[in-house]
Amino acid sequence: MPGSQPSIAGGVSPPAQMFTALALLWLAGNALRLTILAVPPVIPQIHDDLALSATQVGILTGLPSMLLALAAVPGSLLIARFGVRAAMVAGLLLTAGFGALRGAVPNVWWLYAMTVAMAAGVAIMQVTMPPAVRAWVPSRIGFATAVYTNGLIVGEILPVALMLVMVLPLVGSWQSAFVFWSVPVAIIAVVVLIFAPKPAAAAATAARRKWWPDWRNMLIWRLGFMLGTVNAIYFSTNAFIPDYLRSIGEEGWISAALTGLNAGQLPASMLLLAIAGRLERKVWPYIVCGLLTIGATLGLVFGHGVWLVAAATFQGFSAACILILALALPPLLAPPDDVHRVTAAMFTISYTWAVVIPIIAGALWDLTGIAAAAFWPIGLCGILLIVLASAINHIPRQTH
Repeated sequence: MPGSQPSIAGGVSPPAQMFTALALLWLAGNALRLTILAVPPVIPQIHDDLALSATQVGILTGLPSMLLALAAVPGSLLIARFGVRAAMVAGLLLTAGFGALRGAVPNVWWLYAMTVAMAAGVAIMQVTMPPAVRAWVPSRIGFATAVYTNGLIVGEILPVALMLVMVLPLVGSWQSAFVFWSVPVAIIAVVVLIFAPKPAAAAATAARRKWWPDWRNMLIWRLGFMLGTVNAIYFSTNAFIPDYLRSIGEEGWISAALTGLNAGQLPASMLLLAIAGRLERKVWPYIVCGLLTIGATLGLVFGHGVWLVAAATFQGFSAACILILALALPPLLAPPDDVHRVTAAMFTISYTWAVVIPIIAGALWDLTGIAAAAFWPIGLCGILLIVLASAINHIPRQTH
């Protein structure tokens, strides 16, 4: 909001500075997902090369979410001590470096370790985004949130759409493909370091006062669990579509289904750019999206051919709608100097939840021998989202 945070240059940002800030937010949004979403398209190859079980696939998929939870509060500390730009660059460099190293040793424990380190970088970077919106574009918070979320969605689409049809044939192996997707993240780190706006000294000092979240705020817990259901739905669906479709003889639809899951988020992003402000305090969008998630999950379990792609696309659309609305909540809930603490708390809660679901899903597949069992927890997440939706009614209005 105007007046709630010192602007980039101590006054209203000129158009060139505004454009630069929005461009950097969009690029950083891309980097949040490029290396993580490079994994699902090549899970069958990793599965075969490293002899993974379905449970191990669930662990591999859950590790980024685990670090997005565990490293959220340290990310808040980095922001408090060194500022948004330094923390964002550090997160980008960690993501790029360890993302490239994931395939350096043909061992599942090495892959796990490098995935952990890479995801810590993503977690740090993700916590910087709402504070960056507040600090860099204080007069257009809602729009800037939609811009970086659009970048995040594009960063999800590119790896799943291009990995099997272009990148893998070009580089020859999933190990080299991980390096390929880490290069643009390193480039974005350099761009942010050079061009990121520098906040006023007073703002930087204020941001250093607190970093530990207020865990006593029960509303944050409720909203964190609600966001967690969406993260669990999205990451679990990405993880199990490849092996599931292969198990039911629909392997030819893997790339299309993954692309639909991620491309389905783009229409949601465009829609929310226009109407997010009118939906942010409404319960019904969450209920509708929860029902859409349940329907899409049933479509994945019982569908075939193009219907699988349609179900995955609707799954992506509903998940993106809730994600965009939820990511605007930290600036909505918190004063300018407190955004990083609220963000860290919500991400810690939500991504902890997102860790559990893929592991449970994989274990259900292993224990029952039924491939569709991996989607049972995903459907239950849609039900839980509907139950938790009433938390939106309890969001206090911003008075500053």
